[in-house]
Amino acid sequence: MSISIATLSDGRSVRYIPEIIGQGAEKRFYYTEDKSSVIGLYLEPNKDAIMRRKRLDNILGKFNPTIGDKNASYWKNLFCWPTGIVEKPSIGILCPAYPSNYKFKNGALKGREKQGLWYFGDKCPKLVDPSEKGEWKDFFAGCIVLSRAVRRLHMAGLAHSDLSHKNILLDPNTRSSIVIDIDTLVVPGLYPSKLLGTTGYIAPEVYETMYMPIENPKRKLPSIYTDRHALAILIYRFLLQRDPLEGPKVHSKDPDENELLWRGKEAIFIENPSDKSNRPNDIKVPFTVLGKPLGDLFLQVFVDGLHDPEKRPTAPQWESALLKTWDMILPCPNTNCTYKSFVLSDPKNTRCPCCGTKLSGSMPILTLLKESRPGQWTSNGELIVHSKTALYAWHVFDHILPGPDVDRSRQAYFALHGGKWILINEKLSSLYSSTGNLVPPGKAVELIDGARIRLSNEPRGQMVEVRIINSK
Repeated sequence: MSISIATLSDGRSVRYIPEIIGQGAEKRFYYTEDKSSVIGLYLEPNKDAIMRRKRLDNILGKFNPTIGDKNASYWKNLFCWPTGIVEKPSIGILCPAYPSNYKFKNGALKGREKQGLWYFGDKCPKLVDPSEKGEWKDFFAGCIVLSRAVRRLHMAGLAHSDLSHKNILLDPNTRSSIVIDIDTLVVPGLYPSKLLGTTGYIAPEVYETMYMPIENPKRKLPSIYTDRHALAILIYRFLLQRDPLEGPKVHSKDPDENELLWRGKEAIFIENPSDKSNRPNDIKVPFTVLGKPLGDLFLQVFVDGLHDPEKRPTAPQWESALLKTWDMILPCPNTNCTYKSFVLSDPKNTRCPCCGTKLSGSMPILTLLKESRPGQWTSNGELIVHSKTALYAWHVFDHILPGPDVDRSRQAYFALHGGKWILINEKLSSLYSSTGNLVPPGKAVELIDGARIRLSNEPRGQMVEVRIINSK
């Protein structure tokens, strides 16, 4: 096996195998000798070399969350962030190899990367081995991690420029996702990425102006606003298995012009409630079954913000809505159900929207209440109680989110005991029943319809209000 030597900007030498393992629009890729990393050499090394180098210096230095952040080790798992700049044999980057869980281990796709299209394409899902298909809730969890990663990029002022199924790998078995192709980030103050993105994820305003000269001020290029559009497309496709804009409406007899119009200037959400001209006849699971938090954001991004970028929801909004919706997910009692779980978006209708199976029995729904003013409590989400429901720090306190540095240990859990639902305290120091009695760790309180249970009397501590629904 022949070996070549790459020289990095910091003086290190890296041995690599000079056999191409992949090629993108800008780079060819090679494994390092131990296959722990990948070298990407630019196809046009001298094109915009000075500005490209400045961008890479910023990406590896000033804007790098994997070395300059208190939660650097957490972000390393969410990004395939470059670890070095290659200067010889030509300009390029050194990146970690993708973790092994992001490659298929079995079946027809063995060795292939777990790109989204294998899961939500028209025919591709049939190729995925049953052991790696995952369940609907697994993809939901992956979307939470994805929105968190994009939130971290945008918080630094960075835009990815090409969020798509090609550059987001999602592993349902570990409920994780990773963002790749980091070297094309749009860095504040430097020239924007000239990559427009991947077909199907490019924002309408970019399609509409893509044939204008690059220097034309009306030309729209990748930005945080176009990332917001692409992030919404990814979430919609992972959760609902379809393209939100690809419907039956025809805008031109010319195929190329038609695609340019329906993805650009004439784009219409296939589930637009006021314009059904692009709606397919076979939508069996509408986006509304995901509940109000996500439903509102899909309307905001694909109706209000489709042609008005400033109205598009932010990554933190998606993360928050996904987390609130997670607490409303129930396991489907039908073991043959494709989704295996569903969002209880309407307590009056306890049927699984995927398979139609109806739940039966009593079920508590807890409204999380935060103290907006002394003595005044407002809703801060809901929580469905079933056999696997538990309370964590982000349920107990209104200012905590399940991010990288939060305590993820269980604080309390729920159980059905003698036909009655109870809340069993494990770690809460100031859990109080509706009658004002302290419930110490190891003790339980019954969930009674209409009761209010104080989870903590510490600052920012929340309360839950119990509602019991009965389904027959």
